[in-house]
Amino acid sequence: MDRKIGILASDIGLKETISKLYSDDIKLGKIIIDILDSEKLEEQGKLLENMGAKAIIARSGGYRHTIGKVSVPVIHLKISTLDILHAIKTASKIKKDVVLLISDLEYFDYDEWKELFNCNVLIEKFNSNGEIEDIVSNYASKQSTVIVVGGGIPCKLAQKYNLDYFYIGASDDSIHQAISQAWELVDSLYEQKYKNEVLKTTLDEVHDAVVAVDMEDKIIFYNERAKELLKKDRESVMDKKLLEVFPELSIMKDVLKSKINIYNEIINLKRNVVAANASLLEVDSQVIGVLCSFQDITKLQSLEKKIRYELNKKGLIAKYKFEDIINNDPVTKSTLAKAIKIGSSDSTAMIYGESGTGKEMIAQSIHNISDRKDEPFVAVNCAAISENLLESELFGYEEGAFTGARKGGKPGLFELAHRGTIFLDEINSMTLNLQAKLLRVLEEKEVMRIGSDYVIPLDTRILAAANEGLKSKIEDGSFRKDLFYRLNIIELHIPPLRAREKDIIPIFKYYLSKFSETYEVPIINSQLENKLMGYSWPGNVRELRNIAQRYIMFGDVDLDGSNDINVENKRNINEEQAEEKYNDIQINSDTVLDIKEINKFVEIKVIDMLEGQGMSKNNIAKVLGISRSSLWNKLNSNNEMYKK
Repeated sequence: MDRKIGILASDIGLKETISKLYSDDIKLGKIIIDILDSEKLEEQGKLLENMGAKAIIARSGGYRHTIGKVSVPVIHLKISTLDILHAIKTASKIKKDVVLLISDLEYFDYDEWKELFNCNVLIEKFNSNGEIEDIVSNYASKQSTVIVVGGGIPCKLAQKYNLDYFYIGASDDSIHQAISQAWELVDSLYEQKYKNEVLKTTLDEVHDAVVAVDMEDKIIFYNERAKELLKKDRESVMDKKLLEVFPELSIMKDVLKSKINIYNEIINLKRNVVAANASLLEVDSQVIGVLCSFQDITKLQSLEKKIRYELNKKGLIAKYKFEDIINNDPVTKSTLAKAIKIGSSDSTAMIYGESGTGKEMIAQSIHNISDRKDEPFVAVNCAAISENLLESELFGYEEGAFTGARKGGKPGLFELAHRGTIFLDEINSMTLNLQAKLLRVLEEKEVMRIGSDYVIPLDTRILAAANEGLKSKIEDGSFRKDLFYRLNIIELHIPPLRAREKDIIPIFKYYLSKFSETYEVPIINSQLENKLMGYSWPGNVRELRNIAQRYIMFGDVDLDGSNDINVENKRNINEEQAEEKYNDIQINSDTVLDIKEINKFVEIKVIDMLEGQGMSKNNIAKVLGISRSSLWNKLNSNNEMYKK
């Protein structure tokens, strides 16, 4: 920190005294001294300031002519009573009348001290240079009877008129006091300037735009964020009336009138919607103005999304890429080629495929080659969550929106996916009510939280998936046609594992190596390969993964046994036997049919048809309007029927 002080010494004696007292500071350049010169009095203070002085010390006329001419503080090195008494006592030795010529800034009570003097003392006071010369010239004819006692300029004028003179010196204590005061003032000003600069920098760097006015509605502060948001330079708004420049910020005047702070006020500016807080500025319990801080609501939402994204980052990343997908079969290669083209676009896409074919893996891969790859990937299984819970998960909710709502509310998955991709798996299971709300999100590109009264703009790519054809659901009224055409801009059909035979063994070997960390990998012979290749894989890759894991543990693959995985094949064989049984029946008027047995046969055919479409046991039970346990009972009883 530069603490340089400038001193205007009234005479050479004062300069020498100061030089003796502060020799080290003068050598270091912390104190610079100039002797008062009446010829350039108006310039001397400015010269010291230009030399780096942060404060200037001057006496009498020097002080009077420096203050107001410089932008740094000016400290008055006052002439003390002791300084005057000492000068008069010394001057009286030459047996002449003493003319005490001092500024009207100095205080001296002659009547209190006159008994100490053995000479006649004439008191003359001045308040300008012109007056000094007039006073001195009046005594020019009394050279033999008077001696002038004063500061630098009076003594120089006395010399000009051939009068005797004596400088009023400054005591060491006066000099110390003035210099200490100057340094304290410099330190205080530096600290204040530092604090102001920190405050200004802080207010310029904060996310809030800040505007402040005084009691007369004049703008006294306007930070960088306000400049960016309100699109006006500081020069065009500072010291201007608030409503003349920003009529939309009238809440500041309302606060000034009512003396009541306003918080979270929504204001429509010309280009933005902002949330504003206006509060009184007080100093020593006195209101001096109003400060208003506000933020662009869109940026607030974006910031919230960014924070929540960072906090949930591990769950919002697409980890699979196209190179992770085994594709030896031409059917798979063709499918991936189309998926890559979808990834290079930003269109909404529908992915169709049976359960276990890897629809989400494809969706993640599409995201990872898109322009949104550095943004969140959010996946949600629409069939795994109840309708009410799915709505709050998708769209979020405000605090108090319903019983049990989290304090502070919660952003929906669409918000978390802002600028990224949201993957809606098994969208075919979504209710009509939620379909209508999803359609609005797609059309308006905005979402409204449950319990909220404002919308949140969105920039999200939607990928959806279904394990059955949606056109049939449109026909039966369980899926909205308008939503279908919003989603079905691009279609991608993922082939089942049985349609990509050349991928079966490579995928099986991949899972063997993956699960072999704790088990020894059994040998794969040609018989096993043929067995795997000949199986229909109704559970697709997911089923193959399970088989690989069991093979690692037990060293055998039983696709024809009685375990749950093989029930499908047994039913296929039993079904053929049943069909042959009924094909051989010759029906005539004497034939008696067992209607219960026929119903069982129809049931198993319907169940097989639904499973062939990739539906899970839960979904089949739901379609048939029965419980899962009832479905298993029917499957078991029908299998017994096939054995007959």
